[in-house]
Amino acid sequence: MKKIIIYTFCLALFIPNFQLKAGGGWPIPKGRGYFKLSQFSIRSDAFFAPSGDIIDISTASIYITSLYGEYGITDRLGVVGYMPLFARATLNEQVTPNGDLLAPGDAVNSLGDFDLSVKYGLITNKPIVVSATLTFGLPFGNDMGGDTGVLQTGDGELNVMLGVEASRSFNGGKGYVNTLLAFNDRSQNFSDELRYGFEVGHRITEKINGAIKVLSVNSLNNGSDFETPSNGIFSNNIEYLAITPEINYSLNDRYGISGSVGFAASGKRVLASPNYSLGVFLKI
Repeated sequence: MKKIIIYTFCLALFIPNFQLKAGGGWPIPKGRGYFKLSQFSIRSDAFFAPSGDIIDISTASIYITSLYGEYGITDRLGVVGYMPLFARATLNEQVTPNGDLLAPGDAVNSLGDFDLSVKYGLITNKPIVVSATLTFGLPFGNDMGGDTGVLQTGDGELNVMLGVEASRSFNGGKGYVNTLLAFNDRSQNFSDELRYGFEVGHRITEKINGAIKVLSVNSLNNGSDFETPSNGIFSNNIEYLAITPEINYSLNDRYGISGSVGFAASGKRVLASPNYSLGVFLKI
């Protein structure tokens, strides 16, 4: 049972990263920025086991309040940050069919793991633009939280990810296509990861933009096997195929509202329920 509890929270801080970063292959213009305050939530009683089969688990939830931002230092160089300022992970109590208590509920409140990135435009002012991003995953979250010590808001490991994005607009700039290829170097004997994805978006009206984002995370299985961890850190060798529709509504030239629903179409060691995100954004 402890193994399933730990697995339940393996996906928690990875779900917000299902989405490709805003901007795609286009560099962030000098002196311009994009900032978004979001509330993310997921609640699930189903789980993709290491075999890929869906199994029942005790209901688990996580809620994350985060700030995402990007700012252009030059016309080619920019900085990007994802900062989960508050994360709450909970686990429902476990009872028998006749109502006897097997295990009490548990909860933890903490920061999450931060992602800080440097983004550089490799090819600009062309029909197809390309940017490279170097991301540092900083372990600010709690990897042994709650009374049980198995609830996490972070994985306890420093990782470095190098990604390349290529993008092209179409239909007179109303639509765009982004592609992503990334390698994630993880520490603490976690397996490294290969990530790839794409995103298609289009302006629906003058105020509404829609997008569908797809991200595949694949373990290289070159680290230790944490199938039965005893210290409550996130499971190793997580894999998933995520599909995230998103809608953005611009209130004016600077402010807007963003909403998305993310689905894991398949996976290993991840929750098997949709996640929801709602945020407000500012463009400068």
